Amino acid sequence: MAVALRSAAALSSVALLPGCAVSDTPPPPTPELRAPLVLLGEVHDHPGQHALRLQAFEALLARGARPALLLEPFDRQHQPALDARRAAPPPPDADALIAIAGTGGWEWRFYRPFVELALRHDLPIVAVNVGRAEAQRVMREGLAAHGFDADVPPALLDAHAALIGTSHCDQLDTATARRMALAQIARDQSMARALEAHADRGAVLLAGNVHVRTDIGAPVWLDAATRARSESIGFVEDADASAAYDRRIVTAPHPRPDPCAPHMPAR
Repeated sequence: MAVALRSAAALSSVALLPGCAVSDTPPPPTPELRAPLVLLGEVHDHPGQHALRLQAFEALLARGARPALLLEPFDRQHQPALDARRAAPPPPDADALIAIAGTGGWEWRFYRPFVELALRHDLPIVAVNVGRAEAQRVMREGLAAHGFDADVPPALLDAHAALIGTSHCDQLDTATARRMALAQIARDQSMARALEAHADRGAVLLAGNVHVRTDIGAPVWLDAATRARSESIGFVEDADASAAYDRRIVTAPHPRPDPCAPHMPAR
């Protein structure tokens, strides 16, 4: 049975860790964004990681770059309405765009500053998430039925299904986890197509860590030329994590309760 711990999008990259004490370790330095196309990962609820990414984005803009901003928290079916609102007077603020393209389950205080910067600098704002309704159709009918690439390596599908099973506290049956994996792969492909569409201008993608992994995430679906101009940066809480990125920024763990505790047998 499915356990609704968080939305499907959020489950793609949340580190499900037991509660832990706040670390006295100083934060890492602000990473410099060097590639024309940058994929910035995150643990969705980690304030320190969001702050580092915002500092890096601000520094990139201060150097004169004007990349498109690609947002996982914005569902792609809202792109026409998003564009129409930006084209109409009066100029919208970030909250107006969040109301149009955003969905529940996201902590908008983390993403609003990015949208504000994009508006201030007149950057393209691109919704890249495959929303719940579209994801459910993919789960029922498959990738090809909805315009996605169905040529998925078995090992990649297995890896996504395993991660989804773990993030649901091992409460899912294998068939359900594999169907949910198709939705995650659709999201990765949507992000990859958006990166390719903005390759000439440059782009910054904000997405969960799993989506920016170079072994199973959006980079897998980039064409060779775009991949060569991209860099994937994972923001992780575990220095020994095996997930693959072009670059890894290690932050202290953010304290959170163990979401799997209710599913553990009583002692």
